[in-house]
Amino acid sequence: MQGVLTGFAVIAVVIGVGFVIGRRGYLGEHGREVLTKLAFHVASPALLFTTLAEADLSVIFSNRLLVTALSTAAAAGVFVAVGVVRRWGVGRTTIGALCSSYVNAGNLGIPIAVYVLGDASLVAPVLLFQVIALTPIALTILDLSGEDEKGPLWRRLITPLRNPIAVGSLAGVAVSASGLTVPGPIMDPLTLIGNMSVPAVLLAFGISLCGSTVPGRGSDRHLVLLSVALKSVGQPATAWALAAGVFGLRGAPLLDVVVTSALPAAQNLFTYASRYRVGEVLARESVLLSTVLSVPVLVVVAALLG
Repeated sequence: MQGVLTGFAVIAVVIGVGFVIGRRGYLGEHGREVLTKLAFHVASPALLFTTLAEADLSVIFSNRLLVTALSTAAAAGVFVAVGVVRRWGVGRTTIGALCSSYVNAGNLGIPIAVYVLGDASLVAPVLLFQVIALTPIALTILDLSGEDEKGPLWRRLITPLRNPIAVGSLAGVAVSASGLTVPGPIMDPLTLIGNMSVPAVLLAFGISLCGSTVPGRGSDRHLVLLSVALKSVGQPATAWALAAGVFGLRGAPLLDVVVTSALPAAQNLFTYASRYRVGEVLARESVLLSTVLSVPVLVVVAALLG
């Protein structure tokens, strides 16, 4: 209980500061855009590189990660299937699929892992899976579906290598796999820059709330409600069914995978939507609603399985 409330309180305060900044106009009319670009092109790649460069990649090969991958694929797959039938478009469907399955494993997952699960490293497999596999795939789809991406085939095939988020992630994995140690004079500045990522994302998210309508009532309400339902209920329920019914997990391992799957949609999804100028309202409202709903969901999960 304490971990859930602590994690959400920290995020709420920073988003609130961003909201005040937006209302007061302290950063001007382009403040949100500047913060978004800073997070996407500079801070987030640095954070992902420094995190993965020192990570233990052996955590990838585990039943817990397999449960996470399967429940993620199930939630995203349902949204994609509905999006194809309803013809929501590649961009909006991709953002919606991410909002349905991409958990806040960083700035919210870590404190919850510490206070609820008792070990911050338990969120590492989810974080690695998302930044190594899910993010590059999704951003490549968004790159290739953009109106400005009409170059030759070879240029389209190397799209992931031109995306700063993917480059930072893959570079970190390469360093970790090689066993090399990045010298302090290089790692320390990157760590300092990477520390700006989460605050920049949360502040930009708070600024975006200025003048916004009540979540779930706009033109994208059907997409928002579907993504929130899948993220808040569908994904953790699927994770529980797979972990307990298929892989036979019990006790602490079962609690770990269900809690991490019940985390809300990550705030950096709004950064991606803003960067590609697609599904921005969908991302903002989905993140906000899933964050609010995840509080009672996580409390119930901790009470039942803890």
